[in-house]
Amino acid sequence: MMRSEQLHTRILDELDMTREIEDDELTRLIYRVLKEASEEEYLSLAEKTALGRELFNAFRKLDVLQEFLEDDRITEIMINGTQNIFYERDGKIFQSDRRFISRDKLEDVVQQIAAGSNRLVNEASPIVDARLTDGSRVNIVLEPIALNGPIVTIRKFSKEAITMRQLIAWNSISSEVSELLAKLVAAGYNIFISGGTGSGKTTFLNALSQFIPKTERIITIEDNAELRIQDVPNLVRLEARNANVEGTGEVTIRELIRSALRMRPDRIIVGEVRSAEAIDMLQALNTGHDGSLSTGHANSPTDMLSRLETMVLMGMDLPLSAIQRQIASGIDILVHLGRLRDKSRKVLEVTEVLGYWDGEIRLQTLYKYTEVQEEEGKIQGEWRRVQEITHKEKLLAAGYHL
Repeated sequence: MMRSEQLHTRILDELDMTREIEDDELTRLIYRVLKEASEEEYLSLAEKTALGRELFNAFRKLDVLQEFLEDDRITEIMINGTQNIFYERDGKIFQSDRRFISRDKLEDVVQQIAAGSNRLVNEASPIVDARLTDGSRVNIVLEPIALNGPIVTIRKFSKEAITMRQLIAWNSISSEVSELLAKLVAAGYNIFISGGTGSGKTTFLNALSQFIPKTERIITIEDNAELRIQDVPNLVRLEARNANVEGTGEVTIRELIRSALRMRPDRIIVGEVRSAEAIDMLQALNTGHDGSLSTGHANSPTDMLSRLETMVLMGMDLPLSAIQRQIASGIDILVHLGRLRDKSRKVLEVTEVLGYWDGEIRLQTLYKYTEVQEEEGKIQGEWRRVQEITHKEKLLAAGYHL
């Protein structure tokens, strides 16, 4: 069968590089070349259709990546240089037989992705986080850091925002736990979502945001804009910016949080807290912005508190007790997510922050997911109520009675 590389070269030779070519004109050229090629070597209709799509993607979209991006069952794409492409589908990793025709073509795709997010990636700055137009998260690592690079990792997001109803249908959370969280969000509790990589923190944060009253002014702050806050008319979206080639122009998460405080927000949503911006976020939580939300990487709710303490110390030299008091007064609820051995994502624990006394932050578990059995490789379990919520003041003020 005629190789797509040969057809790609033929089309490239016939393209008029002195002017902009419209999609329709490019499509006509591709199928004319395919018709000529089929006269030299028989190509079935299915083969011509597949080659036509592949060639169009190579010139106008993200080359061989496009078919992975269009497959809704694929959740992660991993490109290890030109010859090895892996993808995750239904929780399992597969190796694809697709390849980039050259390193230059892969590097073109990398630059296209980076430019689409207003990011710069080159040998001098070989690591970058970016996003696709649909919000999918992209990490790029070039040579000489990646010895077998370029390395591209894409975490896909659903084309449609995931709702809490869908999470209940997927058994990621129970309706009882969901109802409690809906009331807590509406009543203005500050909620922090923790979990490991791939546990679904961003998806869950999006779902929680659906319970925010539509009359409020919301400001979202992210490294890369991934959040999809639905049906909030008074919404401001802020995105951090890396330094330019001259090393200037950087806008950090810390600066965005400080600026957001002057923009009259009702709530602030920080996509993910990773570093010294934790101190600015805590100050926002402690200055009247009730109902704010954020996420962070951790293995448990207590581990999340320890990591927040460390992150605050990265930005400001404060006594540990002062930091712990800030955390205890700023965060009301911790929601911990996890990915189980059957690859399902669950809310594992909902924890209330009671306060700070006797030199430590006091917690109590409200709900905990408990495994009951395993059937045909699927884990069966239930969310058990452990304690009633203690601090009900915000709920009562909002008109809720538990």
